[in-house]
Amino acid sequence: MENIIRIKGVAKAFGKHTVYDNLNLDIVKGECFTLLGPSGCGKTVLIRLIAGHEVPDAGKIEIDNVVVADSETGTYVAPERRTLGIVFQDYAVWPHMTVYQNIAYPLKMEKRPKDEINQLVMRMIDVVGMNGLDKRLPSELSGGQQQRVALARALVADPAVMLLDEPLSNLDANLREEMRFEIKDLQRKFGITVLYVTHDQEVALAISDRIAIMDKQGKIRQIGTPYEIFEEPADMFVFKFMGIANFLKIREADGKFYVGGGTQEVSLNAPKANVGHEWVVGFRPSDVSVSRTDGTLKGIVRRANFLGATMDYAIDIDGETLRTEIVTHEAISSNLMFKEGEEIFVTFKALHWFDAEQLKEVEE
Repeated sequence: MENIIRIKGVAKAFGKHTVYDNLNLDIVKGECFTLLGPSGCGKTVLIRLIAGHEVPDAGKIEIDNVVVADSETGTYVAPERRTLGIVFQDYAVWPHMTVYQNIAYPLKMEKRPKDEINQLVMRMIDVVGMNGLDKRLPSELSGGQQQRVALARALVADPAVMLLDEPLSNLDANLREEMRFEIKDLQRKFGITVLYVTHDQEVALAISDRIAIMDKQGKIRQIGTPYEIFEEPADMFVFKFMGIANFLKIREADGKFYVGGGTQEVSLNAPKANVGHEWVVGFRPSDVSVSRTDGTLKGIVRRANFLGATMDYAIDIDGETLRTEIVTHEAISSNLMFKEGEEIFVTFKALHWFDAEQLKEVEE
C-alpha cells in the first residue's frame, strides 16, 4: 500500500499552547481516513498544516511523495500548489457566484480551456445531483445543496487528496445522514483519498476505511478500522469516546473478580488473576441483557425512563451503576417494563477489561 500523506515528527504550538509534539501519521492512497477526536484537540490544525495554511514548528509533511513542508530545510510549498481539494463546515461557497461559477473557479485559476471547463463542470453538477441548478446562487439553495456545490468544487480539479473539515456539522440530522453516504459514494467513484475530520463517531464509523482517535493533548491513541476501533479499543479513552459507555469497578480477591464491594462474581473475558490489582470493566448498553428471574448479577432499578422506541434503565449493582436500553415493544412483550425499586437480573454479552488507573483520565 502506497502512502499519499506522510507526517513525520510534526510539532506545532501557538504561544504557550502545544497542539502537537512529534506527531506521526501515514495515510494510504485511495482510502477514506478519519481523524476523530474531541473539540479543541487539534484536528483542524492538522488540516491547515497539510493544506499549507499553517507551517509546522518541527517535522516534515509529504504529499504524493513531494515534501511540502520541512522545518529543517525551510521547504514550504504554497497551498495552491499542493493539489488538494478542501471542504469546510461553513461550505465557503462564493455568495455572488452561481453554482456553475463556483464549481468552475479552481479550473479558471488553472487557466484551463473553456470547453474543458464546461465539460468538467457539467459532469460534476451531474455527479452531485445538481442538474438544472447550475444558474442558481447559493442563497437560492438549501444547506445540503450548498454542501454538494462545495464538494463538486473540491473534486472538479481532480485533487490528489480531499480534506474535509467537519463538512456536515451545519446540516440537520437527516441531511447529515444522507450526505455522509454521498461522500463515501463519491470517494469510491473517483478512487480519491479523503482525510475527514470530525468529532461525530457515527459519521466516522459509516464512511471510514481507517480511523485515528486523538485525545485532548493532540496525541493519537489508536489507528484502526471502524471494527477495530469499536470492538478492540486500545484503552479506556478510546472505548468511552466511541459511544455511551458503562464502567464497573471490579475487586479481585482469591483469584476471583467481584463487582464493587459486593460478593457477586464476574468472569466473562476475565484476565489472569493478579492479586491486589484493581480493574474496571467497560461495556455498552447493548452489551447487557436483563431478566426478572435469572442472570449473572442481581441489581435494583434506580431509574426507568420511557424514550419512545426504547426503555432506558439505570441499575445499581452492589454500589456500582450501569445503564442499559431495551426496545420498548420487546420490553412489553417479554414483561421487562421495570419500575424504579424493582429487582432486576443482568447478563453481559461482552466486557472489556481495563486497568483501574485509566478511570481517572476518562472521569476528568
